[in-house]
Amino acid sequence: METTPTSWLHGHPVSRCLGSDDYKGKYVVIHIATTWCPFCNAEAPHLEQLNQDYEDKNVKVLIIDVKEPKDLVKTKLKDRFNLSFPVLLDSDGSVAASFAPEGVLPDLARDEVMLASNILIDPKGKIQFFSLLDSQNFDAKLVDLKAKLDELLASE
Repeated sequence: METTPTSWLHGHPVSRCLGSDDYKGKYVVIHIATTWCPFCNAEAPHLEQLNQDYEDKNVKVLIIDVKEPKDLVKTKLKDRFNLSFPVLLDSDGSVAASFAPEGVLPDLARDEVMLASNILIDPKGKIQFFSLLDSQNFDAKLVDLKAKLDELLASE
C-alpha cells in the first residue's frame, strides 16, 4: 500500500482511482466515512447492497475513509461489513475537505463536515446528488440517493 495521503486499500491513489478506466463514463457513488461514525456504519450494509443491485447498471460505489490507518479501516469497515467495493484512505482529510461546502458547519474542521455524506457523480463528472449528514432525517437505507440514481438511469 502506498503511503501517500490519499490511497486505496489496494494501493491506488484516490485521483488515480477516480481517473482510471474503471470509473470513466460511469456513475460513481462516494460515501465519506470513519470507522467510529455510527451513521457511516449504519449506511455501510446499504452501500454494499446498492453496489450489488447496481453493479450491472454502470454504477460504481466507493468509500473514502478520513484520517484513519489502513489496518483499522480494513478490520472495522472493509472486513466487518464484507464490502466488495473499494475503500479509499484519505489520511490527511484533504479529499473530504475538498468536497465541504463553504460556510457550512463553520465550527467543524472541513473534513469533519463531510462525514456520513453521499455524493453521486454522473458519467460526465458532474455531481448529481450531494447529501450532508442530517441526524434528524437520517437516510441509512439511501432512499433519496437511489431515487436520484434511478431517475438518472431511466433518462438514459
